[in-house]
Amino acid sequence: MDTQSFSKTPNIIELVSRSVEAPISLELRSVSNTVSVEKKSIRDLFLDDNETFEDAEVFYPSKMNEIDIPRIDIPKKEPETSNVVQAFLMPNSKAQTISHNPAVLAESRDNQPNPFILANTSEVTLHHLQSDCIIPVFSKDNEKTIAHQEFIEVVLSAVQEVFPHHSITEPEIRVSHQIKGRTPSAIYKPVKELLEHEKTIYYERMAFIIKVPSITDIVNGNELSLTIGGIRSYNQENLYSKKSLERFKFFIGFQNQVCMNLCVSTDGFLEDMRVSNAHELYTKALETMQSYNAELHLMEMKELTQDYLSEHQFAQLIGKSRLYQHLPKSEKQNIPLLNFNDSHINTMAKDYYEDNNFCRQADGRINLWDAYNLFTQANKSSYIDTFLDRNLNAFEFSKGIQKTLNGSPNYHWFLS
Repeated sequence: MDTQSFSKTPNIIELVSRSVEAPISLELRSVSNTVSVEKKSIRDLFLDDNETFEDAEVFYPSKMNEIDIPRIDIPKKEPETSNVVQAFLMPNSKAQTISHNPAVLAESRDNQPNPFILANTSEVTLHHLQSDCIIPVFSKDNEKTIAHQEFIEVVLSAVQEVFPHHSITEPEIRVSHQIKGRTPSAIYKPVKELLEHEKTIYYERMAFIIKVPSITDIVNGNELSLTIGGIRSYNQENLYSKKSLERFKFFIGFQNQVCMNLCVSTDGFLEDMRVSNAHELYTKALETMQSYNAELHLMEMKELTQDYLSEHQFAQLIGKSRLYQHLPKSEKQNIPLLNFNDSHINTMAKDYYEDNNFCRQADGRINLWDAYNLFTQANKSSYIDTFLDRNLNAFEFSKGIQKTLNGSPNYHWFLS
């Protein structure tokens, strides 16, 4: 079924006014102007239940109190309007009222060892980033960057503003490419004599997610939970120059609770978000969450369960995907993008037979939802800076294969 024929449904993240003196009586609202899609209420839709920076200047912890760094307070409402956001409306009996300062975080329901990304990452806490890590600066003017912890705090504030009646989980944070240093007082000390307070670190790359566990849906028996997150990679900044617009990646989508794979769509992903300060970061995060069409995203994922690849077609897809990497540029330009390498494809081929959740059926067939999750599962081995891009490509590619099974020629090369 070609999902491009659907008209854009109204966003289920609505803007409404909220009084600070009395609670709002929330009402469930249906999507009323959908042309070709079965109308659903929100109650039906959501269930209750090895590059380094060699000489970049940094702020040292011992000097932080000597430098007057202005703190940017995050606004409590969107700068350009007096309205605030009321997202995913729920009955009053189901609403969870949380305070706005500080944020109230829910206990994570899945303290499982299966993280949303693997590669060469390790898990850290927000407190570790706040207390133990130095802040890189732009060398020519000594202007500080927006630190990893500041990025996370800004997004937490934005999520809290958009979902005031839902609890949110503590951020799950993964980092890689640790950059080590030492304080000036330890410049001549051998490594074995360094004291802990004389060591400095920061991480070149960081990814995090925040879940809204009360907003869920089921696709093919898999529970999906609404998830917001972002990525920051200092290797994409020129820290040897003057301060310029800084780059971030931000998304809102869903996480498959069966395997912790992320599901990202085009309207919920900002691939190159460039900002100069935390205020702009907050505003753009709000705008992305408000424009995200969760209903359409869920509908498109559910439609993937209706189409199947035979064992022969899946083998053809795996083989052509390997060939795609070696095509001449002139030929590759005429074929839709597949942003996965041989290592990812090998993982998919193995999981087709062995994965406990998304392997083939007894007759060798596999539906496109399971094939899509083989893509996102293999994507966990991607580095942080390419992770979200490939995740989105997995969704677009799966939809393209679906269109080919229903008569569209665009992705025919991968199955021919």
